[in-house]
Amino acid sequence: MRNHWRLLLLLRSSQQHISRSIYHSHSSLQVQNSFRCFSSSFLHSRAHHLAPPRICNSFRCFSTSDLAVDHKDPSDQVTVLYDIFSNADKSSEDIRVDLESNGVGISHDLVLRVLRNQEFAPESARRFFDWVSENESERLSSKAYNLMLGILVNSGNVKEFWEMVDAMKKKGYGVSKGAFARALGKFEKEGLSGDVQKLNQLYASGSTDNSIEKVCKIIRQNVWDDNVEKQLKDINYTSDLVSMVLANLQNETSKALIFFRWIGESGLLKHDERTFNAMARVLGREDSTEKFWRVIGELRDAGYEMERGTYVEVLEHFVKRKMIKEAVELYEFAMAGANKPSLHDCTLLLKKIVVSKELDLDLFSKVVRVFTESGNLLTNNTLDAVLKSLTSVARWEECNNILKALEKFGLSPNGSQQSKIAYHLSSCGKTDEVTQFVTNMDASGSSLNYKTWVSLVDGYCAAGDLSKASDTLEKMIGKEGPSHAGCALELLVSAYCRKKRTNDALTLVKNMVSEKDLRPWQSTYKLLVGKLLVGRQFSKALDVLHMMKDHGYPPCLDPFIKYLSENGSADDAIAFSEAMTVKRFPSTSVILRLFEAYFKAGRQSAAQDFLAKCPKYIRDNADVLELFYSMKHEKAATTQISAA
Repeated sequence: MRNHWRLLLLLRSSQQHISRSIYHSHSSLQVQNSFRCFSSSFLHSRAHHLAPPRICNSFRCFSTSDLAVDHKDPSDQVTVLYDIFSNADKSSEDIRVDLESNGVGISHDLVLRVLRNQEFAPESARRFFDWVSENESERLSSKAYNLMLGILVNSGNVKEFWEMVDAMKKKGYGVSKGAFARALGKFEKEGLSGDVQKLNQLYASGSTDNSIEKVCKIIRQNVWDDNVEKQLKDINYTSDLVSMVLANLQNETSKALIFFRWIGESGLLKHDERTFNAMARVLGREDSTEKFWRVIGELRDAGYEMERGTYVEVLEHFVKRKMIKEAVELYEFAMAGANKPSLHDCTLLLKKIVVSKELDLDLFSKVVRVFTESGNLLTNNTLDAVLKSLTSVARWEECNNILKALEKFGLSPNGSQQSKIAYHLSSCGKTDEVTQFVTNMDASGSSLNYKTWVSLVDGYCAAGDLSKASDTLEKMIGKEGPSHAGCALELLVSAYCRKKRTNDALTLVKNMVSEKDLRPWQSTYKLLVGKLLVGRQFSKALDVLHMMKDHGYPPCLDPFIKYLSENGSADDAIAFSEAMTVKRFPSTSVILRLFEAYFKAGRQSAAQDFLAKCPKYIRDNADVLELFYSMKHEKAATTQISAA
């Protein structure tokens, strides 16, 4: 009797076989061709996501919305690789750095393109192949090895050719017919009779590249029974062969698992780390999670480790399918092993939890706990990423809960992050959350600095809640004193002015100056003057000018001169002149500017009235007299021309 698991799997396989038998052979061919397309595309995509040994870069290309990898154009990648591997002096680490800096990810498809590229010198191709074999071995397939055989043959490296053949045998790969034909022709042409004989013996022994296809064909086309097992026993199994068969059975999970169990029970091969990982990658799907956990449990019980490639591939699938709970459990499993995920992995999961349909704080805390209990420290970069994700889903009401969860494990927001949080909470109108945030920061000993208070005021202004912004400004002055409140005051004055509440802005400034001993910025005064004059509130603008003078700021001349030249009376001009200086009257240069503005605006009579009210030293000034004389002469000339 078979084990229960095998009976259940056989039952499912039998049902599938019966269903397929009702189709014509043409339909069956279509199904097989469809699977080949799927298998090819799967292996291509999987190659893109298998992680390199330096796990800290494995998730560098993941976005917050999905896990697609951003690669360069294929032709550009080949060109970059040509430049990198043409230099024989580069170390393995130098090559890795160059690949990362150029954004090139080694994939199975890219390996094949490089080995097919005629521009690659044999030495460069060999350096590339050796580097991939050492650092990205799962990107190499039987096809890649056979392409490398062709390169070695064409370059006359007979010794290395046979060394490559031996390496392929250990992996369960055979020499393809194309590679055999090229090698045979080359050996015959070079008169290498011994190598010709050796190659023919190799071919006669059946060492062709069909072991994987043969096993997969037997498994796919038959219901599992004693006859299938009898046929499969004739194969010489290696870890690589079993792993590749499992990869090719990716969309036939049940049969893949039967084959995996049978290999172990039959004694044909003792499962090792590679075969366990290959089976785990097949089972890492939403419909096989229980079997997946069972297999990786067996993997660890046997003393093996989950490969980084397995972790990345399965995690990617879980996240894409929004199986966040399973993704976190996988992360916890991996963190308990030798091949620990990096900080990037922790950050990725936290971001995915934050943007989930419902925020699960228990899962969030679990990821942080697992990460920190492994001796790692959370960084402010992680918090930056989490805050960015909160913004993307407009979930700032959860910010305080997230901060509390992070604080338990030693991470508190720095000054710039406090400012960012304060702005978002206040700009979203989260008044209760703002209060809680301020209270929590005080309780944790991380009291808000003045920049964070400014951000709160700025956020309330952006939300249009000027009353709350004013209250926050007063609280800020109470906490920090008036010396740092100039920026916040200007933000609030600007907000009032945008809402055409300039008088309220003026009242606010006067109160801050008289009651809080606050010294507004010069730009704040200029803003107020400009808005008041636009509203033709000249006397109030003069009040602001007096305050500027009291605080030692130079007068803002331009808006006053523009207003007076276009709208002001002679009395207004005199009032301005007296207000702008501590002396009895401003300098002659300022008065000349005002006269010139009058003339430019075509208000000669207003200029004359103003002159009449000026002190005698102004009226008798040579420059002033010259200006009026020239303007009178110019007017007379214009009148004569018009009359003519």
